[in-house]
Amino acid sequence: MNLRSARRTSAGAGTAGRTTDGTADRTTVGRTRRATVGTAGRTFAAAAALLAMTAVSACSTDGATGDDPARVDVVAAFYPLQFVAERVGGDAVRVTNLAKPGAEPHDLELNPAQVGQVSEAELIVYLAGFQPAVDEAVKQNGGDRAFDVATVQPLLDAAAGGHDHEGEAAGAAEHAEEDEHGGKDPHVWLDPTRLATIGDRLAERLGRADPDRAAEYTARARTLRTELEKLDAEYTAGLKTCQRREIVVSHTAFGYLTERYRLEQIGLSGLTPEDEPAPQRLAEVAEEAREHQATTIFFETLVSPKVAETIAREVGAKTAVLDPIEGLPADGGGDYLSVMRDNLTILRTALSCS
Repeated sequence: MNLRSARRTSAGAGTAGRTTDGTADRTTVGRTRRATVGTAGRTFAAAAALLAMTAVSACSTDGATGDDPARVDVVAAFYPLQFVAERVGGDAVRVTNLAKPGAEPHDLELNPAQVGQVSEAELIVYLAGFQPAVDEAVKQNGGDRAFDVATVQPLLDAAAGGHDHEGEAAGAAEHAEEDEHGGKDPHVWLDPTRLATIGDRLAERLGRADPDRAAEYTARARTLRTELEKLDAEYTAGLKTCQRREIVVSHTAFGYLTERYRLEQIGLSGLTPEDEPAPQRLAEVAEEAREHQATTIFFETLVSPKVAETIAREVGAKTAVLDPIEGLPADGGGDYLSVMRDNLTILRTALSCS
């Protein structure tokens, strides 16, 4: 009997939740005690455990884990991974996103309820090096339930898709955090073909967790790949003939996109959007923007546009949003596919593509 079948069989029997050492987990211990213990003290403990379960549910971004034995509980570290998990898993999974909409995911700090969600999940989908708090939670509680999408294909170097001039010293401070990523760019989802491959591997992982529905996961991953390959074709055609191929961006998150579609990014700061660019770097970017006759300075949805606006005023350009899709805005709207298409429209206008 596989793990999912065993879980479905035992769902109505009042058994305690699973842990790696076989003991009852914290969020389900209340249910076990309620059925087996009659003393007042233990009854109180059961009630406290149920309250803890309620707190976990209230703090969840997209629903609590562990409360539906017919579905695989998946925790996704941030939005693009949530998107893939939901598309591949369909109604066979319950996906919890650790990063709240409207919040910048790089510096996510997990509360105790979220750590509990990681401990409870049957599959944890994350990207090692992108969110240190998630990395730590996975290290402590993930075990063999963790799926690191950074292992699917080799990541690009942090400077890939960039625009560098020989002898430039600027940007050293802004790129200091690249050491934390091992000199690699984590924004792999901005290449739709790479995201499709992540979907394929995720289907395999879900199939191992839930063999009875493995064929369904494979079929949905195939459908997702078709959609992402269509998006890739739209980008290839839409950016084929442009007057300019350089984009000035608030931080260098677009290496996979620029590598795939033969563009170059000029970044105000490095991989972390909160980095404050040095005055020397601002002057160099302004010079490059003039050199390439940039008409648009891009900023992103989850960080302040002030630096981009400063450069735009200096060089006589306008500003526009180019979304790295690290998360959706708090007011919702759209999904990965629609935001990527919005990005394509904005790029074609900024680069004067025909």
